[in-house]
Amino acid sequence: MSAVTQIDAWTRPEGEARVRQAFAAAFGFDGPEPGTWSAPGRVNLIGEHTDYNGGLCLPIGLPHRTYLALRPRQDDLIRLASAQEPDGLREVRLADVAPGAVEGWPAYVAGVAWALAAQGLPVRGFDAVVDSCVPYGAGLSSSAALEAAVAVALDDVFDLGRAGTAAEPDDAGRTVLAAACVRAENEIAGAPTGGMDQSASLRSREGHALLLDCLDSSVRHVPFDLDAFGLALLVVDTRAEHALVDGQYAARRATCDDAARVLGVQSLREVAPGAGLATALDRLTEASDDPATAVRRVRHVVTEIARVEALVALLDAGRVRECGPLLDASHTSLRDDYEVSCLELDVAVEAAREAGAWGARMTGGGFGGSAIALVERDQVGQVEQAVAQAFAVRGLTPPAFLVATAAGPAN
Repeated sequence: MSAVTQIDAWTRPEGEARVRQAFAAAFGFDGPEPGTWSAPGRVNLIGEHTDYNGGLCLPIGLPHRTYLALRPRQDDLIRLASAQEPDGLREVRLADVAPGAVEGWPAYVAGVAWALAAQGLPVRGFDAVVDSCVPYGAGLSSSAALEAAVAVALDDVFDLGRAGTAAEPDDAGRTVLAAACVRAENEIAGAPTGGMDQSASLRSREGHALLLDCLDSSVRHVPFDLDAFGLALLVVDTRAEHALVDGQYAARRATCDDAARVLGVQSLREVAPGAGLATALDRLTEASDDPATAVRRVRHVVTEIARVEALVALLDAGRVRECGPLLDASHTSLRDDYEVSCLELDVAVEAAREAGAWGARMTGGGFGGSAIALVERDQVGQVEQAVAQAFAVRGLTPPAFLVATAAGPAN
């Protein structure tokens, strides 16, 4: 039997204690005590590469969270440290933050402060330390969790009035915070992502999936309690690290933007499935610079949006096991039409299905990262073992596993 590695989530008290201890180690014990905040990573049930096309997606917040200890300053100096990074203390002045001016993980932190200040909000400098149990590079939005934790922390200490309270989150205000996080990631960190990850981390609800309409940022909370059906959502971290700043993600986004221009639409959301899609694909074949690629990319986006709608309808009807074929179809489309899968993701998906999963797919931006599988709760160990063995047979780096439940938002 192959060894199986589990990725455990920290309890809230454990995460807060860890980050407070890290703050003391970085900045000493002088001055006021820092406050602590946290935000979840996310796993997307379905709706991949639809967010920047004005589509629909269906993420849940994870119990795995990024923790932040932060203390405001009276000047504009930002001092940062991370338990996950060995580079020591990093410093930047808020006035100096600009596209291309901040390298590495601090861009995600300073970028949020920069984006909020750009909205005219009274943000100053701060000292902050980060610690996290969201797996890095696993496609589970560790970057958005960091951004969201920073956003609610700055909202709190500078009294920005956007986040609301833990008991009563202000969704309209959190939409504004999510937009600032997206701008930070796009312009300061240089990753051309859509808004799904930040919305999931800031606007999720415990026990629910977040149906996000990326045209207008509206949401509906869809009940998602697999335990009530005797099921579990198994996440496989393939350990094939992905990155969204290497050009592959941007290239696909550019292809979709070009296709929308050829079709004369604001976004690919306007292309209807069925006959509308067939007409659009014919038009792309005639008018695109790279018609074969454009056809594949657009076909994925349009059919994926339809799969989100179909899966939500099944969840609303309590027909959860019937969601499996939609997960399978999503993976096939991402692998063949959008071309963002990889060997590790394909092995994980196929092994999970062969071991009894109702359905499985890659999740996240792709090029590595994680896969998900809908499995019977009492078969989780069996599926984990089958996936680990499939990786071992192929000589791949051993994967790690977690069971995802729908967790609450940043606070």
